[in-house]
Amino acid sequence: MPCCPTRSRSPDASQQSVLTKTANQRIYEFETVSLKSTRFKMGTSETFLPQDGEKPARTMRVSAFSIMTTTVTNTQFAKFVNDTGYITEAEHFGWSYVFQSLLKKPYDFERLSGAEWWCAVKGAKWDLPEGPGSDLNNRWDHPVTHVSWHDSQAFANWAGGRLPTEVEWEYAARGGLNDKRYPWGDREPDEVSFLPCNIWQGDFPFTNSIADGYLGTAPSKSFEPNGFGLYNTVGNVWEWNVDKFRIRSMRKDAKAYLRSLGKEVRYLLKGGSFICHKSYCYRYRVAARSSNTPDSTTSHIGFRLVFDY
Repeated sequence: MPCCPTRSRSPDASQQSVLTKTANQRIYEFETVSLKSTRFKMGTSETFLPQDGEKPARTMRVSAFSIMTTTVTNTQFAKFVNDTGYITEAEHFGWSYVFQSLLKKPYDFERLSGAEWWCAVKGAKWDLPEGPGSDLNNRWDHPVTHVSWHDSQAFANWAGGRLPTEVEWEYAARGGLNDKRYPWGDREPDEVSFLPCNIWQGDFPFTNSIADGYLGTAPSKSFEPNGFGLYNTVGNVWEWNVDKFRIRSMRKDAKAYLRSLGKEVRYLLKGGSFICHKSYCYRYRVAARSSNTPDSTTSHIGFRLVFDY
């Protein structure tokens, strides 16, 4: 079943014209860390979700770059919108997907077949994350959500940065640890005494104990940063990468999954989100991968930028 709901329509021509607009460098507005060129161990030798193409573990080289310590926040996205007048794809379409537990009356909305916890909410967008009547009070420092891959590209053009490649993202997310499942090592979150990131606690998708303190997103600077000083590289929100989603595995299940996607163009997502749980979406690991179409928007997808030296 789908981890991230997919929008099936394409952006209109006016939106595409906005996306080509370039802007001045604004690196000074973002807290970043600089990472040197190096080699590191990417992927995994363990088998979790073989259809996703995480395997094998392999040594990769990455060039030097800088990366934001957090995902882009609502405050930062508001500056972009105020400066450019940008209209997101969720606004163009008039709706976006919201996770059911974030809504007071989820039964009032159309559900996604096969993943009924996703509700198509009219009027949901980045600054009305649960639709009309919601707001960003007490959430300005949370990651911006309901942003498509196209929206994140537009923000990157304005900011003078770009979305990371999968290699860059995974190197940064690992925080200097090789052959580890998580940014902190191999210890599994236990929903009681070890809560290192914002993921689902309880019986997904019905009951969340909120043991970590967050039903939805957490502030972008929550929990302990990894060894490079990056926050929430797993859990909280999925993060768009610049790469198209590809699977090079020759495994039967991986090839079957690719066939199920057909000719649909999808872009890579990394890091998992606040609704990930080991029983269903065990993708809050640094090697884990997912994807979505470039015009899709949800309440659990955001992004962070990298900057070239």
